[in-house]
Amino acid sequence: MKLAYSTWGMPMLSVDDALGCIHRLGYDGVELTVTNVRPFSTELTTLHASERQHIRRLLDGYGLELPALAGHANLMSLDPDVYAEAVARLRATVDLAVALAGPDGAPAVNTGPGGAKDEFDQRKDLLADRVGELVAYGEQRGVVIAIEPQVSCILDTPQKCLWLLEQVGSAHLKLCFDISHFEVAEDIPMEESVRLLAPHSVFTHVKDQRGIYPHHEFLIPGEASFDYVAYLKEMEKAGYQGHIGVEVSFMVQDRSHYDPYAAAELSYRTLSRAFQEARIARR
Repeated sequence: MKLAYSTWGMPMLSVDDALGCIHRLGYDGVELTVTNVRPFSTELTTLHASERQHIRRLLDGYGLELPALAGHANLMSLDPDVYAEAVARLRATVDLAVALAGPDGAPAVNTGPGGAKDEFDQRKDLLADRVGELVAYGEQRGVVIAIEPQVSCILDTPQKCLWLLEQVGSAHLKLCFDISHFEVAEDIPMEESVRLLAPHSVFTHVKDQRGIYPHHEFLIPGEASFDYVAYLKEMEKAGYQGHIGVEVSFMVQDRSHYDPYAAAELSYRTLSRAFQEARIARR
């Protein structure tokens, strides 16, 4: 396994500053955030051809891998205009993944599905159809779609994720497995979520957390008591060989004195120590 950092936690840093910091701290890879759910310096529509070439040169120069793009858009909106915009953005993010492809191929495109957690039974067929259409486009371009289950969305349990994977039935649909969303859910042990979802995951997110949804809080790794050593051992046992990706939540970023550099540093210290204590070498 390897260790990556998501620029989700560095929304307004320039790409030069963000990638430079991630490299200096010792991370192996980066998830580049291109969504417009909030302002980001690397939002998709700002990344013209010259900027894409610049990002690729930075990645190569720093020796950073690019396992994923955070492209999040709402696939479950019943407003036709909102849905059309979401599909157009995610298709354009797939095209960006092709443009940024490096020695290990194109990064996966990560998006949550949208929808509400109590809508699955009524809207699961629509979910499968819409995800399937996006995956078909990704397959044409050689890009994997990484759907991210979340505690508040239509995909909020491992069983629902497995149903969707089976319904779509494509090698170009995988998961972005964020353990924190299952840690704040009731009655989903870490061992269960890892055993069921890690084999289907192309990327991951980790963060600290406390409380149970909806009275939960997401935190920076190292601010609470999540057992990263046990998590890494479970992921290794499940056969996962990709990046463990740190994501700093908007809950943290909304603090009055949020420091993106300090968050990245604390996260690195926490996760790199966990790798060492778990006796798992970063490849």
